[in-house]
Amino acid sequence: MPAQIIETNDTPFEKIDIDPVTLDIIENALRNARIEMDATLVRTAMSPGIREQGDAFPLIADPAGKMIVGQFGSFIDGFLKGYDDTLEDGDMIFLSDPYSCDGAVSHSNDWLVLLPVFKDGRLIAFTAMFGHQSDIGGSVPGSMPINASSIFEEGVRIPPVKIWKKGEYNDDLMKLVMHQTRKPDWCQADLNALIASCRVASKRVIEMAERFGDDVYVSATQELLARNHRAMKALLSQAVGEKPVSFEDYLCDDGKGYGPYKIKCTMWREGDKVILDFEGTDPQSAASINFLLNENMFKMFFGIYMIMVFDPQILFNDGFYDLIEVRIPKGSLLKPQFPAALSGRTHALGRIFDILGGLLGQGTPEFLNAAGFSSSPHLFYSGWDTRQSNSREWFQLFQIGFGGIPGRPLGDGPDGHSLWPGFTNVPNEFLERYFPLRIERYSTEPDSGGAGLHRGGNGIHMTYRFLADGEIAIHDDRWFVPPWGVNGGHPGKRAKKVLERADGTTEIVGNKIEDVAVKAGDLLHFITWGGGGWGDPLERDPETVGLEIRQGLVTPEGAREYGVVADIKGAIDADATESLREEMKSSRGELPLFDYGPGIEELRASCEEETGLPAPVQPEWTANLAEAAE
Repeated sequence: MPAQIIETNDTPFEKIDIDPVTLDIIENALRNARIEMDATLVRTAMSPGIREQGDAFPLIADPAGKMIVGQFGSFIDGFLKGYDDTLEDGDMIFLSDPYSCDGAVSHSNDWLVLLPVFKDGRLIAFTAMFGHQSDIGGSVPGSMPINASSIFEEGVRIPPVKIWKKGEYNDDLMKLVMHQTRKPDWCQADLNALIASCRVASKRVIEMAERFGDDVYVSATQELLARNHRAMKALLSQAVGEKPVSFEDYLCDDGKGYGPYKIKCTMWREGDKVILDFEGTDPQSAASINFLLNENMFKMFFGIYMIMVFDPQILFNDGFYDLIEVRIPKGSLLKPQFPAALSGRTHALGRIFDILGGLLGQGTPEFLNAAGFSSSPHLFYSGWDTRQSNSREWFQLFQIGFGGIPGRPLGDGPDGHSLWPGFTNVPNEFLERYFPLRIERYSTEPDSGGAGLHRGGNGIHMTYRFLADGEIAIHDDRWFVPPWGVNGGHPGKRAKKVLERADGTTEIVGNKIEDVAVKAGDLLHFITWGGGGWGDPLERDPETVGLEIRQGLVTPEGAREYGVVADIKGAIDADATESLREEMKSSRGELPLFDYGPGIEELRASCEEETGLPAPVQPEWTANLAEAAE
């Protein structure tokens, strides 16, 4: 039964023709309101994940729940269809359980607040914001056990409930929820920040409606959706052909020793509609790397990628969704069955963008991007800080790492950047002030970006010295299967994590690990992967390579991948460079569109020698899961 919207004024909104100036004013006012939501959030939240890194996503939607501005649209329509209750003025919805909203939020750490905006008795808009909570209980600090086998190990699950009902705050509900977390002060502050952000946006919507009139405001939102629809319809007809094209990529492992896991998608167009079919994707994992992919969310990912690559001037919103059909097999890695664990879904979520790049670029190689920093590496560090006499204080860090953005048609990939463009790094000064650790190195990892005419961005080498005993956990990927290059560009280098003990011993640790004890004085080298390269490396300007040697982005040894001979100061030996390039050109074959590096079995054979870690074992699925995925 769908949600019942309670309105005291049943007068329908009148459709008004909007002149371009008014539409432009309302569009930019909505954009500014969305920015104000972010500003409110970071000034109110307490956890470093939200306050410093911006791990939260706002939106403003029309009365039907279609996003007009924001980052993560798509979920309100599905929520309204499945919410068996009323919505009226003074209500506010709170939820976190992915299974209760068909993946509108993709793991339980994401707390979502949804505010229906009423004006003069009519629903005129929705505002919403969700953000990653640093701890929601569960079996491990941070509530993201990579080796979990069910969602019940991942902390409190909140179905859609009313945190505010007819203007009354549900204080008992909040006491119950906050009782489950190891960091109730952070969670309460972060939740209040989500609420405040939604209320700010609601206020701005009301102000716009009062200024222009309710009918003009609502008509303007519909025109913004229609404009997006027209633009995307034209774009899809140009960029997507009727002949099916397929692409596949892999998650390296599941943290339990099994992998890699394949994600496959096939794309084609039937008339005006684009079909995206994930048939051939591996069945769900017994660990937590599953990603409950909401079909509308994938439409949003697809639209963002299309717009950013082909026409960034298009205002991104939900107007084009009827032009896309998404098919995801049940029981697969992207449509796991309850109660499959979901807390490690970041890697599959990120890999979706590599899949999109591989699909859309096959027909238009000039627009093709390489594989890049398609994940959000996590570091968790927790314990009791007893450095002060007569003091014992609990600390708990959750931090998202950055890496190399892929080489692109228009230039090099940025070094040390986030998958999500709005994220920022946690300042080292903040980390050292509030946690018992010291950052001894924060730099790009030379040569980690794939060589190409346009170099892939380098990963990050971050060295933590722990100042208190505790435990760490790491969630990362691309340590086994490298990020591929395109148009002759080389793959980027893989991720690596090294633990250097205070007693002088050193060990390479996995990229998906839990419950690793560390002592005061231990060092962790957290090295992320680089982006793949774009284009023929032998066409890159040698002087640019020399400059990057001086900047510490490329080494003299790495310069040889570009056919460049240089010394440690970046001085180019022109004759030797010309000779080396001629030799490399004569010995190579035709440049591949995609350079994946070695095949999976070759990677398995060389894994321990190259990475210091045992190769993951090919997963085997039970018959019922395999059948569900077919």
